[in-house]
Amino acid sequence: MRPDPRAMRHAPARLLPPLLLAAALALLPAGASAQTLGTLDPRPWPPLANPQDPALPAKELFGRAAEPAPLAARALGSYAGGCLAGAVALPVDGPGWRVMRVSRNRNWGHPELVALLERLAAATPEAVGWPGLLVGDLAQPRGGPMIWGHASHQNGLDADVWLTPMPQAGVDRAARETMMATSVVRADRRDVDPAVWTPAHARLIALAAREPRVERLFVNAAIKKALCRETEGDRSWLGKVRPMWGHDYHMHIRIGCPAGEDGCEPQAAVPPGDGCDASLDWWFSDEVLNPRPGGGGRREKTLADLPDACRQVLVTR
Repeated sequence: MRPDPRAMRHAPARLLPPLLLAAALALLPAGASAQTLGTLDPRPWPPLANPQDPALPAKELFGRAAEPAPLAARALGSYAGGCLAGAVALPVDGPGWRVMRVSRNRNWGHPELVALLERLAAATPEAVGWPGLLVGDLAQPRGGPMIWGHASHQNGLDADVWLTPMPQAGVDRAARETMMATSVVRADRRDVDPAVWTPAHARLIALAAREPRVERLFVNAAIKKALCRETEGDRSWLGKVRPMWGHDYHMHIRIGCPAGEDGCEPQAAVPPGDGCDASLDWWFSDEVLNPRPGGGGRREKTLADLPDACRQVLVTR
């Protein structure tokens, strides 16, 4: 029987056997989820035949940038239509965190985002009870659209953190590329899985949401439902926690535009309240859980669709 890549993306946190890993890599689509397996032999994308073509998707340019732009740190444009100058890397090993899927080279962010992740990791053992965090994608070295994967994560202010604790023994090089996070959502997507979901998951999300720099924190609607049901006492942070498709094995942290960076496009403030009202019910409707096939894909953004400053970000060496 051929392995099912969809099942592998939601497998328990463990290493896949080499033969099964090879089969999974062959079957996974190019635009697969953030949990797609990595590689121990990363190779650069082939050079472009005509990088000056104005019709060329911007992702082809930013996806080939291997180093950050040596400029002052600036988040430019929007979360889903921008780029990043002066990125800094979240170290792949830190006191209380490990970066996963290092082969993607997506552990770059605005200095304020990296500082927040370091603070969150430092607080996790005492506040959550986990040894540390497993950190997924931040942004590319110069931000911008990605050749595959996220629609956002473009201006260095987004980061994914797995809802799987860092193993006490750490994570070796192979595990970074092949270890799979554990989905905390029930198979029918209507609630969390009681065999997986724990109070520690809720404590971690609350810890991140209470950070003043965090503006939004995206999770699966079933996780939001569980938080609404289980949170007692202070609920002021719950409004930042927003339901989103997917996000069943990780939380997506988003900070606001840094002060004084006028080139960054802020989002509207989250609506008042804790978000546990009737609006949450829509996420469990048939149109969301069982969408009809169809609908065309979005037009690929070109460099002309991004802020003018992103041209400088691309060419500065």
